[in-house]
Amino acid sequence: MKKRLAFVVTLSLVVMLLAGQALAQGNFPNKQINLIIQASPGGLSDLTARTVGSVAAEILGVPVVFTNRPGAAGAVAMSYVKESRADGYTIGYVPVELAMVEALGYAQDLNPSSFDLICASNIAAATITVRADSGWETLEDLVEWCKANPGKLRVGNSGTGSVWYVAGASWAQAAGVEVNHVPFDGAAPAVAAILGKHIDMVPVSEMEVRSGVESGELRILAVLSDERSQYNPDVPTLKELGYDITVAAWGGFAAPKGLPEEVLAVLVDAFGQGVQSERFAEVTQANGYSAFYLNSEDFTEFATQQYEFYTELFKELGH
Repeated sequence: MKKRLAFVVTLSLVVMLLAGQALAQGNFPNKQINLIIQASPGGLSDLTARTVGSVAAEILGVPVVFTNRPGAAGAVAMSYVKESRADGYTIGYVPVELAMVEALGYAQDLNPSSFDLICASNIAAATITVRADSGWETLEDLVEWCKANPGKLRVGNSGTGSVWYVAGASWAQAAGVEVNHVPFDGAAPAVAAILGKHIDMVPVSEMEVRSGVESGELRILAVLSDERSQYNPDVPTLKELGYDITVAAWGGFAAPKGLPEEVLAVLVDAFGQGVQSERFAEVTQANGYSAFYLNSEDFTEFATQQYEFYTELFKELGH
């Protein structure tokens, strides 16, 4: 009798637990969502995450609270998200460096398969940008100068191993020139350095050099995209100039691995609407980059391909 009673009590507890989990998932979300951003405030990642997250908050009916955790090419924030509880209440903005940090040794077992990817949100191609008073009118001018002055071109980037480092290193390798890579703690300091004539070239996005180009202080010699940019249609692509290179910073949203399917579906819908919203379109247009929506499945496939690409590329670059 006692055994039977114990079995009934245990069974009742299991049923109650499962019912509670189902109810909690069915009511998701019922409290604030914490969104971790891998970059410092004010940059492209931060602007994207806060804009899309704010739209998603309105759709979900709960606050989305933003926390910046910069460091180690995004590995600090991404590791935090990865180790968080897989309940949908802690998610993160993940940049292209998600496909790189493992190969660079910044983190172990940190790659696209470490997360449930929610959706892709944005993309911005790299540029080859110099000062307008440099005397280099075309990319050919720059390459000729580099070949005559090996190792003297000072190329600023947003940190060794960052996507903008990859852009500069890939171009230099393809052009057969030797350059001096100068790392900074982000793209903004690198742009400030070229404006201050401390470096000679930056391979960053159009957004990050836009004000300098509009003021006439900077000149974009090429963009590292498949097609010409809508923001600088007169600037050729590297492919047009004979270099088969495309490098872009992309980003999206991710959650700890193992989300319940119902929870993932809710997040995909809300953040997908945020990415495709008029508000985000206005932000990207005003800042010179592009929305880039992919659902969970397509984003996972895309990020995995990028991971494979960058793993091989870093081997070629000697990392």
